[in-house]
Amino acid sequence: MVASSQPLATQAGLSILAAGGNAADAAVATAAALNVTEPTSTGLGGDVFVLYYDSASRQITALNGSGRTPMALSLERLSNEGFGVGPGEVPLPDFHPHTVTVPGAAAAWCDLIDRHGSLALSRIFAPAIQLAEEGFPVAPLTAVHWKRGAERQLRHQPGGAQLMIEGRAPREGEIMRNPALGRVLRALAEEGKHVYYEGWIAERIVDVLTAQGSVMASDDLAQHHSEWVEPISVPYGAWRVHECPPNGQGLVALIALNILAEFDLPRDPLSVERLHLLIEALRLAFADAAHYVADPAHQPAPLDELLSRSYATGRAGLIDPHKATLTHGPGVPAAGADTVYFCTVDSAGNACSFINSNYMGFGTGIVPEGCGFSLQNRGRGFSLDPAHPNALAPDKRPYHTIIPGLLTRESDGALVGPFGVMGGFMQPQGHVQVVLGLVDDGLDPQAVLDRPRICIEDGTASGRVALEDGIPVQVMAGLAELGHTVRPVSGHGRALFGRGQIILRDSTTGVLCGGSDPRADGCAQGI
Repeated sequence: MVASSQPLATQAGLSILAAGGNAADAAVATAAALNVTEPTSTGLGGDVFVLYYDSASRQITALNGSGRTPMALSLERLSNEGFGVGPGEVPLPDFHPHTVTVPGAAAAWCDLIDRHGSLALSRIFAPAIQLAEEGFPVAPLTAVHWKRGAERQLRHQPGGAQLMIEGRAPREGEIMRNPALGRVLRALAEEGKHVYYEGWIAERIVDVLTAQGSVMASDDLAQHHSEWVEPISVPYGAWRVHECPPNGQGLVALIALNILAEFDLPRDPLSVERLHLLIEALRLAFADAAHYVADPAHQPAPLDELLSRSYATGRAGLIDPHKATLTHGPGVPAAGADTVYFCTVDSAGNACSFINSNYMGFGTGIVPEGCGFSLQNRGRGFSLDPAHPNALAPDKRPYHTIIPGLLTRESDGALVGPFGVMGGFMQPQGHVQVVLGLVDDGLDPQAVLDRPRICIEDGTASGRVALEDGIPVQVMAGLAELGHTVRPVSGHGRALFGRGQIILRDSTTGVLCGGSDPRADGCAQGI
């Protein structure tokens, strides 16, 4: 089974499974097809995080495919250009070339196949290449986001015309072709990741960025590498929830779940009482993340302590059931951080939980000449405060919002299934709400994804809470009375609440049950 935000990408992954590929092969095929059909969110100019479950060993491996800042980029340099937190300085603009860190997607795709795949890249990329060269009809919600991205990024950035039709975004149902991206995928299939980081693609990336004032150099790309890391996890009910460690924000979801496990949650999932506990747990978790999530090579977080039961008990004690608290700071543990998410499960029970992102839609919207993909703006995730653990520095990875999730059975490590919810700071909040729905409420994947959600909009301990259409008005009023600043959200604004995908596997029968978020264009489909 494959569950993704685009039907054509789901079909691409399924075609690889039908050809004998495994979950890793299908995941990379899906990622490549999503680069073609949903460049509004993802692609080879972005970054990747992966959780892979190996059914034979029941082991989970985590891949950090996020890139680092150029060696020549520093807070001092930014300050000299007027950017920073000091008097007279301004924040780094969202789409500035200095926000481009080395894109990690190409290396991550290749590294995942090298370690876990079974087919050649030429076979894996074939569906995406066909979509790029022959064209595809643009899906309805994708067309909405494409138009928004064309107006705020592509029209104003070099190379943006490559991702438009006659200077505008493609319309719903219109055929879009991207032969330049097809050429890039063919080069990757034939020459591997080195063509991206040391060959002609690298040259195009450096050329377009330096022309805009970036300090990205050839050596920055050539020195890039993915990193295999140890997943982090906590038990919740009879299951164990797995996330990638920092510099991603999976830590937020795990801390919040640990805190919620300290309470006997009300049975009504949309009650004032339960949503208040959920919001407060997330506020505490975001307060911790703002302090502790950074590149572990520069500032490692005390993960064991942050995920301990004693720490969760202490943090849970700060929640007032009758009042919102908007002033939470980070805890002090005892001594001792726009996007596509999709998932695949193969017939052997291997599973891949995969997230690939540009950030802020098209990222910067800068498109290298003749490449057909836009470059991310993940450097926007850094702090410009030199005293902050996540402060920008040379050769450093920023706080990342993108996180894949995976569930196993606590008793024996058997696969329950991959899951995820894409969308900025919504992602750990979506993870928590999915797990509560699956574990506490016993819902199936589609019912969990259909349920209305809440979202602390800016991912801070004091942020405003968006409440999705479907949450009763009296509940919204009740949360406001407790001191939460709330706003209802409906229509296309519901994209704020993320777009999730889930596949669950019955360990006895092997039967798969999937769900795909109604807030996106996609589907879950099996063979």
